[in-house]
Amino acid sequence: MFDDTLRSLEARHLLRSLRPIDSPTGPIVTIGERPILLMASNDYLGLAAHPRLKQAAIEATERFGVGSGASRLISGTLTPHMELETELADFKQTESALVFGSGYLANIGLIPALIDSAGLILADRLCHASLIDGCRLSCAEFRVFRHGDMRQLRGLLSKRPAGQRTLVITEGIFSMDGDAAPLLDIAELTERHGAQLFIDDAHGTGVMGQTGRGTLEHFGVASRIPFHMGTFSKAFGTSGAYVVGPSSLIQYLINRSRPFMYSTAPPPATAAATTAAIRLLRSEPQRLVRLWKNRTYFYERLQAMGFRLSPTVSPIMPILIGDAQKAIAFAERLLELNIYAPAVRPPTVPSKTSRIRTTVTAEHTLEQLDQALAAFQQAGHEQGLLA
Repeated sequence: MFDDTLRSLEARHLLRSLRPIDSPTGPIVTIGERPILLMASNDYLGLAAHPRLKQAAIEATERFGVGSGASRLISGTLTPHMELETELADFKQTESALVFGSGYLANIGLIPALIDSAGLILADRLCHASLIDGCRLSCAEFRVFRHGDMRQLRGLLSKRPAGQRTLVITEGIFSMDGDAAPLLDIAELTERHGAQLFIDDAHGTGVMGQTGRGTLEHFGVASRIPFHMGTFSKAFGTSGAYVVGPSSLIQYLINRSRPFMYSTAPPPATAAATTAAIRLLRSEPQRLVRLWKNRTYFYERLQAMGFRLSPTVSPIMPILIGDAQKAIAFAERLLELNIYAPAVRPPTVPSKTSRIRTTVTAEHTLEQLDQALAAFQQAGHEQGLLA
């Protein structure tokens, strides 16, 4: 059974394997004893190996140990988790916050706690798998609308039974395309139709908005959307996830969110390092400036070369290829040129939309970006992607 499935995946150029990296994540990583320029990381602010985060983790480990022991409801809640939630709520300008072990856990824990089988969920077609799984676990009626299509969303909201509780779900920044949801339009629609809006801002937090508070800040809708979730594993360089919102919601989730109730808390070192990351962003806004300077530089030059790019507005800049085999060949040639930017294929993206999902960080230098651009141009010509 397993072998047959693996052979089928390989025949369709969809087989995946793990690639060992023998170094911290950063602009330069070590693969097979070779220094390789990494152009695929979500470490947007370059904090994953920052000395302050490492020191915070070391100090927390020395004081609190390696593990958290149990669920926070069983063996007590450790100080680093509480400090992180306080810092995060202040950063996000909300009443309260709750930490989860991962974004997946947060989404499958929050959505079923918000709506049940009597309700209706309307989700953007390109929502992350964790959001889709959370929708299914809720047992609510579940419909998808075309990506960013406000006309279809308006129609679905208008046709639903009167008084049916409805949850609209979208990402803030879509992880595989780098484009933004039209949050102002969605907020207006949900308000007009009495629906609730839930946003996954995993790739917006620490990246979007003047202070990095996220996509809600970018669109000026934070005061109109009472709660949302995001992750620490992107811009903050650690791991785990959060939900921020009113204190009543957080207390409700503590009592109703199964992944929170029945999972061991994240390691105290991770919580302490994340607190350090938030404080670092707030004290060093120039990191955000560098990130966007790099993003503009890299994006404009990829465009000028003639690559077909997604309608991105973020540091996620996918080069659209289509065929999975061609995407793999392009990625392999890049690696030969000392650039790591792997092919992203179905089911992560829709059929016939395989791509190289490139990203930049605040830590990339212009020299490194030029090195990557030269390799992309050479491989693009060799693989027939450029004229």
